[in-house]
Amino acid sequence: MTGNRIQDRIAIAGVGSTGYTRDGNRTARSLAAEAAVSAIRDAGLDRADIGGVISSAGVGSWTIVPPGATEMVAMLRLPNVTYFGDGNPVIVSPLLDAMHAIYSGTCDTVLLYHYNYRTPFSSRRAADDPFRRHIRGYDNLPPENARNAAAYAAWASRYLHENSIDREHLGRVAVNSRTNARSNPLAAMRSPLTLDEYLAARLVREPLGMLDMDLPVDGAEAFILTTSEHARDLPHTPVLVHTAAEGLVDTASDEEQLASLAHHGQDIVVRQLRARSQRSLNDVDVAYVYDGFTFITLSWFEKLGWCAPGEAGPFLDHAWHDEQQRLLVDGRVPVNPQGGMLSEGGTQGAGFVRDAVHQLRGTAGDRQIDDPRTALLAIGGFFYNSQGAVLIRDDNR
Repeated sequence: MTGNRIQDRIAIAGVGSTGYTRDGNRTARSLAAEAAVSAIRDAGLDRADIGGVISSAGVGSWTIVPPGATEMVAMLRLPNVTYFGDGNPVIVSPLLDAMHAIYSGTCDTVLLYHYNYRTPFSSRRAADDPFRRHIRGYDNLPPENARNAAAYAAWASRYLHENSIDREHLGRVAVNSRTNARSNPLAAMRSPLTLDEYLAARLVREPLGMLDMDLPVDGAEAFILTTSEHARDLPHTPVLVHTAAEGLVDTASDEEQLASLAHHGQDIVVRQLRARSQRSLNDVDVAYVYDGFTFITLSWFEKLGWCAPGEAGPFLDHAWHDEQQRLLVDGRVPVNPQGGMLSEGGTQGAGFVRDAVHQLRGTAGDRQIDDPRTALLAIGGFFYNSQGAVLIRDDNR
């Protein structure tokens, strides 16, 4: 177990977003550049203030030539970059990279951007079969191999078999996300969704259907990270990275090699967050819980300690607010208030970070939660992408 000398030392001082769409009429480069420029301006900075650049590309984007960090430096004409790199698709990993670059003194201010760009080769195109295996780089997989979406369907079936959970519980996750997305102008899917409509949607691979998986979208997010001291001199209330963690188990290189649902990357992430934080679940004011597949959300609830193993179904029933058609943990904590992966779009957690920043600094507009101080982000699945973070409002400004 490691310490947390970096706790509260790094702040998110600026955010920028293009919003998300399924129109596909823009290039990845234009989306990434727009978000980056917006974030720099939001932080009240100039291009000369940026010392580091880190990119992160979402699902589907790796099948094209991406706008990597060096290209972003050229596109924005950033004159003083001393650190650059291209990071993991799931957002906490490149976030940690940016934090470490600042903490080490390699640079003072980092532009971190994440973009999603759908392509014909994406394995998760909702317009086609989102479980199809013919994607670039995986054409020669043996027929018995279970990877990507197919693996999550298999594990979801195991999870429902072992626990007192049914598809209605998965449906509450989907309906919650759609309800919250309706008030988010950045979300790709904002039409109403009922539980009956969820249950009537086409099954793709039992028990998962078309409304159980994150939505492939085009769009980009960008963040400006700097020291907490520097952020206090900038326009917005700083949002501090209280702690952040990744988790990996020794059987997780392939989805099919996971030994069981009893122990995987989420367990390691939660253990790290608890060890490195002075805040607990009772302090959480808003939660962002990964819903790339609906049953991943239920697993996170259990691993985080909001309910016992196998008890996510009754937990969801208790947290469900029927009049509002959404989840409120302990009657007060909203879950995925921006619409999550299922309705805002599959952003690999980047949309979570952006919305958490807006909520904590009080710039969420009509969706603003009353006086939030702590945001919990539980991001990623079970295998090689389990990640988490606790963001807090800086009250020392």
